[in-house]
Amino acid sequence: MDHLRAVLPRAVTVRPQPRLSRQIGAFLTTSQSPSGTRTNATATTPKPKLIDLSRELYHRSPAHPFHPPVCITPWDTHQPKKAGNTILRSASYALSMSDHAGTHVDAPKHFGPGGKSIDQIPLEDFYTSAFCLDLSHVALGASISVAEMEDALSRSGQEIREGDTVLLYMAFNKRVPFEDPRWQHDFPGLSLEAVHWLADRGCKVFGVEAVSPAPEGELNFQAHNACGERGITHIEGLDNLESVVGKGRFRFIGFPLKIREGSGGPMRAVALFDE
Repeated sequence: MDHLRAVLPRAVTVRPQPRLSRQIGAFLTTSQSPSGTRTNATATTPKPKLIDLSRELYHRSPAHPFHPPVCITPWDTHQPKKAGNTILRSASYALSMSDHAGTHVDAPKHFGPGGKSIDQIPLEDFYTSAFCLDLSHVALGASISVAEMEDALSRSGQEIREGDTVLLYMAFNKRVPFEDPRWQHDFPGLSLEAVHWLADRGCKVFGVEAVSPAPEGELNFQAHNACGERGITHIEGLDNLESVVGKGRFRFIGFPLKIREGSGGPMRAVALFDE
């Protein structure tokens, strides 16, 4: 402030006000970037660690046998377009797929008439505390019992809290590649009792790697019906769960597409860890 005192009458006392002090402090902690914009020169808050839990979508990527295939075809392939003296060469693709394509969540509407569609589900349901249980020992095609769920929960050191998202790592994607026809049929999953066990403990959403939450056939139908009865739902088609299993709690983020009256919603599923 000495330069201010030099140009003001001596009778005036300059006392920095709190707001001015903050502004001066903010100025002193910035630097000029080569582009002319100011950037923060002080240490910033560490960025959280994000882990992608989503499956890649591509032309004819695997889908549930009940749903149409994923079709991705070129629409605009950099043909020149001219406006005035400017030429633009843009690209875009046409997509045709189910609202249950790739990594997606089932809406209550999927479980029966009268259920809410995906655009009616609160976003808060897809921004929750979460953890992942290790069920990688389960045989292909097997039905997971309550005892196995309790053992996995005990080994995790966690407890299921009201509103939690619980992800279930069965190492299915490691054992059966997407391109293998078995991927659509030979997956393990939850028994009917295990679905109710999750609901009884307050789990709002659970997630699996496979195209269904329970083994193919009647058990799968029972699991879907139970979700409708209990007011919970599940995410199908997760990937990379080996990166979060045994890592404790994290923030699960998986916002579905806002499809009007949709029975499901493809999503970009992410685990957020505060470092």
